[in-house]
Amino acid sequence: MNIKPNIGLLNALIRITIGLTMLSWCTAKLVKHPWRDSYLFVALCGAMKVAEGIVRYCPITALYERCQEMMPEKSAVVDSMDGMEGLTNLDGDQGVPYNPT
Repeated sequence: MNIKPNIGLLNALIRITIGLTMLSWCTAKLVKHPWRDSYLFVALCGAMKVAEGIVRYCPITALYERCQEMMPEKSAVVDSMDGMEGLTNLDGDQGVPYNPT
């Protein structure tokens, strides 16, 4: 598996800041309520964000990019009104569509 940085420098700094904020908030809450498991989960998420920022690799972003590469590209749908193809009058002649304005 080839792991290379897939997030930018600014994105990494934002992740580190948010992760440290989450960790400090959880630490303060765990001091008052140590029996709550939800704070441990938020602390793990904050630590994960700090680690993603330091390493500059996000596994969710890598998964999204890999799925985008695997999906077949859809060709652009051509609107039939662009070239006015197939427009005929009741007589069978090629004509311009009715425009009441």
